[in-house]
Amino acid sequence: MAKARTTYVCSSCGYTSAKPLGRCPNCQAWNSFEEEVPAVTTAARGGAYGGITGGRLTPLSGVGRREEPRTPSGIPELDRVLGGGLVAGGVTLIGGEPGIGKSTLLLQVADKVAAGGGTVLYVAGEESLEQIRLRADRLGVKAEIQLTRDTRAEHVAALMAEHKPALCIVDSIQTVTVEGDGAPGGVAQVRDGTALLTRAAKETGTATVLVGHVTKDGTVAGPKVMEHIVDTTVFLETVGSYRLLRSVKNRFGQAGELGVFEMRGEGLIAVENPSAAFLAERPVGVPGSVVAATIDGQRPMLLEVQALASKTPYPNARRVVVGLDARRVDVVLAVLERRLDLTLGGLDVYVNLAGGLKVPDPGLDLAVALAVYSAVVGRALPDSVAVFGEVGLAGEVRSTVASIRRAEEARRAGYTRLIVPPGLDGHPNGVRSVEEAVAQVWGGATASGRKPRAAAERS
Repeated sequence: MAKARTTYVCSSCGYTSAKPLGRCPNCQAWNSFEEEVPAVTTAARGGAYGGITGGRLTPLSGVGRREEPRTPSGIPELDRVLGGGLVAGGVTLIGGEPGIGKSTLLLQVADKVAAGGGTVLYVAGEESLEQIRLRADRLGVKAEIQLTRDTRAEHVAALMAEHKPALCIVDSIQTVTVEGDGAPGGVAQVRDGTALLTRAAKETGTATVLVGHVTKDGTVAGPKVMEHIVDTTVFLETVGSYRLLRSVKNRFGQAGELGVFEMRGEGLIAVENPSAAFLAERPVGVPGSVVAATIDGQRPMLLEVQALASKTPYPNARRVVVGLDARRVDVVLAVLERRLDLTLGGLDVYVNLAGGLKVPDPGLDLAVALAVYSAVVGRALPDSVAVFGEVGLAGEVRSTVASIRRAEEARRAGYTRLIVPPGLDGHPNGVRSVEEAVAQVWGGATASGRKPRAAAERS
């Protein structure tokens, strides 16, 4: 009989150690190690491989092709993120900060699925049934949803096998218990509970959604193996008054899809046109404001890049960047000083991506360059102009990913003049450098290499 060896597992990230540690070397969490005793196994005897016979092999050519059946959630933005809807037998893990709207969104989905004739099982591990009823009344839920407070994984799996619901929602996985695995929320409980419910979902063909707690750094709490077990992992995050639902893993679709919602009294409402929503408060005719065609994940959007330049009262000028990669902004400012003779040494420069989003997109470089130039010289861009492109150290404008999708989004929003990299379909005369971009917007320079007039410092 093999001897059971005690290990210690970090409850935040799943890192395993032979002894307890005060601080996890992987995620830097303090006092997060829990003792875990693996099951005792008996060593097999006999034969080169312990007398164990092999499993059945299936050649790839003998495996049939089958499209996974999907159930529309009734919320188009959610279906976009999931790749077309809820997959029968698929397990989705949704994470997000407390109070961000995970339970609200899932109760809305449960209402839509139940209204369409599917049975919905809602496992309430954190709230009483009366609390769920109050939320359902506030959201206007009319369909019949089956509720249970029983969070024992074996019992939930038995309910799934008995009723075969179209959708099972477990809120949350940290409250699920497995017999003989310790206290709820522990590493072993979360891991084994996820595995057991996943197996039940596959056997019954039930689309299952697990709600997961998040740590202080924004990741799903519990062992990392939990995210490997499930089919899809999505996160709900706050950006101003909006909620962004972002997929980071999807076995049945494309990861990186983004859904935009707005929190209202009647629940989370899908924002069908995020570009118009984020540009709704953009000032018109103000220097330093540029409409940029960016892409977040797989979704093209139009956002406003703002810049402000003012004389500094300090010995060293300040550079303040919000929502963008500060190092890329520093590169763009250096290119403006070197290639356009734009004097920035005595100016404080502030660059902001309006709306509260954080987008590390190299395609925003050209928008930053034009916004800063506009702020320094005091000349606004025309209202019909949208911009995208990466800026190199030589001042050249480089192509970006998903250029065609960016351009189509800008045209759909009504922007008729696009300042884009060369080679884009429909724009054979795209700008090759920052100098040409400035010339196209304001004139005064040509592609021959003559630089635009240097801007004097404004008081």
